[in-house]
Amino acid sequence: MKNFKHTALTTALVVFACIKSFSQAAKADLILNLGYYNNNNHIQYLKAITKAKIDGKFQMVPGIHLSFYITAQSPEHLLGKGITNDKGIAVLFIPPSAKDEWMKSSQQSFFVVSEASKQYDATQGEADVTKAKIKIDTADERKIVATLLALKDSVWVPVKGVDMKVAIKRLGGDLNVNESPTFTTDSLGMISADFKRDSLPGDSKGNLTLVAKVEDDDTYGNVTSEKIVPWGKAVNYVSTFDKRTLFARRGRSPIWLELMAYSIIAVVWGILLYLVGQLIKVKKLGT
Repeated sequence: MKNFKHTALTTALVVFACIKSFSQAAKADLILNLGYYNNNNHIQYLKAITKAKIDGKFQMVPGIHLSFYITAQSPEHLLGKGITNDKGIAVLFIPPSAKDEWMKSSQQSFFVVSEASKQYDATQGEADVTKAKIKIDTADERKIVATLLALKDSVWVPVKGVDMKVAIKRLGGDLNVNESPTFTTDSLGMISADFKRDSLPGDSKGNLTLVAKVEDDDTYGNVTSEKIVPWGKAVNYVSTFDKRTLFARRGRSPIWLELMAYSIIAVVWGILLYLVGQLIKVKKLGT
């Protein structure tokens, strides 16, 4: 009986150790996505996003060390390295040193590789893109014409059947120029949109910034182009930094608002002090 108990205990300990070592060795699957961005036809960068399924739902993973490559995953093709931020994002601007490799072909491949860690195995992502650009032209009666062109055999050719957005850049995000959220390029690679945002505030000269963009396309990635047009309402910005307004800095709120706040505080504390005084009186009467 004693030997049976000893054997059972030993077996339980071995099973527990195996389960514990297995749980420690198991690693979550890291998902690594890579996107290519061409901003205004001259600023190009890569954006990597890392996420994993944690506690039954996908969450962004910060602190992942990444290496970015062009054409092939070799030291001579290394573009740079980065670490994902608290949103699981790492951005790398394509350096001038990659120009020779970039100019070799109208199509290009980019790679991103994560380093292995205690929580995740090494993972890689890839983005294959065809070089493209957008041209924006404006016509009378506030009409916008944007053309998507792709590089083929050293010649820029129009691209048909690609969805494009046309909007006005604002501080809080892009505002569509009319009720249509997207437009599809025709056989000439063109889309046409009417500007229907009357009296939209612009700068001191009434200028607005138009933006045409292709987003998350499987072939061309993310391509944007901008153009300044005088179609807005002229607004002269006046700083209220040192004036008393509702949205002013600390200590510069309106007098009436300060009086209201201080009055409420005084009334509340007055009531509390009165109640404390009454409690003291009751205690004295009781003794």
